[in-house]
Amino acid sequence: MRDVEYLEFMWPMRSFLVTCGDIKRKSNIIAVSFCMPVSKEPPMLACAITKTTYSSEVISAFGEFVVNVPPAALRRQIYFCGTHSGRSLDKFREAGLTPRPARKVRAPIVGECLAFMECSSAYRVSAGDKYVFMGQVVESYAEEALAEGRGEIEFAEGDFPRKVYGTRFP
Repeated sequence: MRDVEYLEFMWPMRSFLVTCGDIKRKSNIIAVSFCMPVSKEPPMLACAITKTTYSSEVISAFGEFVVNVPPAALRRQIYFCGTHSGRSLDKFREAGLTPRPARKVRAPIVGECLAFMECSSAYRVSAGDKYVFMGQVVESYAEEALAEGRGEIEFAEGDFPRKVYGTRFP
């Protein structure tokens, strides 16, 4: 047996754009791969987001977020949203993405995405360098083509874990 970085075998993961804040004031987008369903009844999702990010502050303050499912065509925008802070710039404008009103929460949806899960944040749990935000899904909808099994969504692939998180082993 050989020691390996634990993330190596968790990939590929789906890439998400998580939006937060208030569409009428200041909103933000962060690229997140660490999202998963945690409950069917009530429907709940969990997203792990680095504690020091602007998005962690905004989700903590507003208590809600949207998990947007991007198409593969947004690969460049996903990377931008994952490598820049919304603290000092408008990621929607800089990435060329369109904020649209969500159905039930104040955070916007990303107009170019294919599916949306609006969450009212129930609570956050401290997990090492991340907060795990648990949100109850209050609304979920998708573009017709994706709901019918057509459409290509983006996955984080390749050596992404090594690039972003480094490795504990040579």
